[in-house]
Amino acid sequence: TGVRNFTEAIVDFVDTGIIKPTIGHGGEVYLPFLLSLFMFIAIGNLHEVVPFFQMPANARMGGPVVLALIVWVTWIGVAIKHQGLSFFTHVIWPPNVPGALKPFVGLLEFLSTFLIRPFSHAVRLFANMLAGHILLVTISVMCIALWQASALAVVEAVTFPFLVVMTGFEIFVALLQAYVFTILTAVYIAGSRSHH
Repeated sequence: TGVRNFTEAIVDFVDTGIIKPTIGHGGEVYLPFLLSLFMFIAIGNLHEVVPFFQMPANARMGGPVVLALIVWVTWIGVAIKHQGLSFFTHVIWPPNVPGALKPFVGLLEFLSTFLIRPFSHAVRLFANMLAGHILLVTISVMCIALWQASALAVVEAVTFPFLVVMTGFEIFVALLQAYVFTILTAVYIAGSRSHH
């Protein structure tokens, strides 16, 4: 009941909604890591709608970069554990690619796997949270300005409900971004466990 029921629902959501569809059998060992990641990001994002905070923790690039680097080290570690050092040779010199294309494809794979993937993982979270924060601040300032301009206070009947709706939308986006970051992490881990 109560908080315990809510907590179990979150654990079950991460297990059945993220781990089982992406990693599958054997993915339960990653539940503590993925659950911690999901909750840390969700709580940090929800600071956007907490009075006096009103800034999501992930709307600053430092947090998402650290999270993306932790994920990057984790899935590379999982790849080495399951594939050995052949993981790096498969990325740099991919099998089943014609010989003349191997250097080109290997360079692209190296860049996408080791540089672009962690960068895009961090930027996706950062950019979405910053954009939502800027949107809420803009609408809030507009509401305050309209309220102070007595002649335009009539417009407040439209702008304030819009602010309430956008706040609800930002709560949804905050949780969605935590889900997207976590499910991409699970996909990266699943891919690193595979020898293909």
